[in-house]
Parts: sequence; C-alpha cells; structure tokens
Amino acid sequence: WQCCGAFGADDWNLNIYFNCTDSNASRERCGVPFSCCTKDPAEDVINTQCGYDARQKPEVDQQIVIYTKGCVPQFEKWLQDNLTIVAGIFIGIALLQIFGICLAQNLVSDIEAVRAS
Repeated sequence: WQCCGAFGADDWNLNIYFNCTDSNASRERCGVPFSCCTKDPAEDVINTQCGYDARQKPEVDQQIVIYTKGCVPQFEKWLQDNLTIVAGIFIGIALLQIFGICLAQNLVSDIEAVRAS
C-alpha cells in the first residue's frame, strides 16, 4: 500500500527504538523500519538499513527515501475501492456459517430422534 506508520512516518516516535528523543541511543533513532522504504528497482538485495535517520531529513527528501502516508488512510481508501468484493466475501462466509449451524442442528435432531426410539 506504500505507507508507513498508522497515520504517517512520525508515528514511529512512539517506538522505543525509532523515537527521536535525545535519550535514545539506538542506531535506528529517527528512522523507520525498512518496510517503510521506497523500493529501488536497481537493487537486487533489500537494504534493511534504508530507513535509518530518514525522519531527520526535510520532508521533501523523506518522500524520496520513505513512504510518508499513513497506512490507516491507505487501508480506508482500499476498503472503499473494494467494498463490494469485501462485502461479498463476508456474506459468503456468513452463509457458510449459517449452513453449518443448520447441519449441526439437523444432526442434533437426528440423534435425539434415535435416542427417543
């Protein structure tokens, strides 16, 4: 979905390894996980350190290296775009569950009928 964090890359300030406080001695300070990094098609191997110090750069430079949009808005947009498919899947699963309940109830009735006779 090309996103980073729930609502943006700065959400990673809540993480003890990626926050930008002076007390954080981690090498990942002011960074983001490599899943937030934009993909470079020229690279054969994923650079897992591509997000290091990414949030210390100006926002224009950040957008080159990492995704700055949050994943929640991206998911909401995807859900709106695919609502009919998602609803169809949920309805299908619900119908299968109801069918299973009916079969189980039928089995219970058959067992009770055999016990009664």
